[in-house]
Amino acid sequence: MSCVLFNEYPTQDGKRIVEICLNAERSLNALTLDMIDLIQPKLDQWQDDDRVVAVILDSAGSKAFCAGGDVVSIYKAISEDSNAKYPKAFFTREYTLDYTIHTYSKPIICWGSGIVMGGGMGLMNGCSHRIVTETSHLAMPEVTIGLYPDVGGSWFLNHMPGRTGLFLGLTGNPMNAADALFLGLADRFVATELRELMLERLQAELWGDANAAVNRVLRSLEQESQACFSSESPVRHHYDFIQQITDHDSVAGFVDSLLSVESDDKWIKRAQKAIHHGSPLAINLIKKQLEVTKHMSLKEVFCAELILSVQCCQHKEFPEGVRALLVDKDADPQWRFKTLADVDNTYVDKFFLSPWQKNPLAEM
Repeated sequence: MSCVLFNEYPTQDGKRIVEICLNAERSLNALTLDMIDLIQPKLDQWQDDDRVVAVILDSAGSKAFCAGGDVVSIYKAISEDSNAKYPKAFFTREYTLDYTIHTYSKPIICWGSGIVMGGGMGLMNGCSHRIVTETSHLAMPEVTIGLYPDVGGSWFLNHMPGRTGLFLGLTGNPMNAADALFLGLADRFVATELRELMLERLQAELWGDANAAVNRVLRSLEQESQACFSSESPVRHHYDFIQQITDHDSVAGFVDSLLSVESDDKWIKRAQKAIHHGSPLAINLIKKQLEVTKHMSLKEVFCAELILSVQCCQHKEFPEGVRALLVDKDADPQWRFKTLADVDNTYVDKFFLSPWQKNPLAEM
């Protein structure tokens, strides 16, 4: 069976709603290059099809919308020298898809239930209507594999309130539905049990104004879902703490300040553990990436991320992180630099140098 399923649903006024369903439940719908290459032409085709009024982006199973990009395939291509061009091809096409979703002229409704991480965050955050449920679990935990929050993470982390994006990018701390709404990562909360009802109501709508039609349906479903919604947002609760702990001139100052906190708070302890075990090099990359992209346009952000992602594949930190966490699963990555004090800033700067005269995404 295909790794992506495409379905069409007729509306009462003769239009069509189309569905993109990630169909790799065993891998928690991890985003592969095959998936990307199936989805992109469909979106391009529907863009010019007047019969298509809206797109639903969801996935098979209840555990995950998408647990991330297929970094294991990238690792294998790097470590086995089987396809030196694969990382560039993967990231170029992934970011093109993400940018297409961000700039799409028709409503794209993302059902972001269950685990939404990494590449899944990239897909979801470009959608015009982003739904979270009582099971939504969002995160950008790339620091643990020697990478950085890509797939537009430089854009949406920089657009979060205060310095919450910096904190979450450096620690990879998880976010629930209330967090996602507070941070601007989601637009509506809808109970999981109302998934089929959503489709039925969308089909029953009149589609003169597509965005208004989607909003009418989701607004009513959100109101009917309030009994299932927990407004407890750990990020909002820790907002003042985050502002205080990130108010430093250097990344070392932030890390020292965070690790020096004595607390029984599980959310804080989770952040401390990630920083303690994460890649010191990646911590520096994340801080610098968020700085250099802060005032960039969306397109410029993806171009900058492509440079950094391809460079990460040409150095040992990222593949070593994937090996330790996802391949051998020994949880013992041998980072190039053992501590933040060991990190060579000249080495960090190399990751931000473009390997091309013209960025492959320049014509996006």
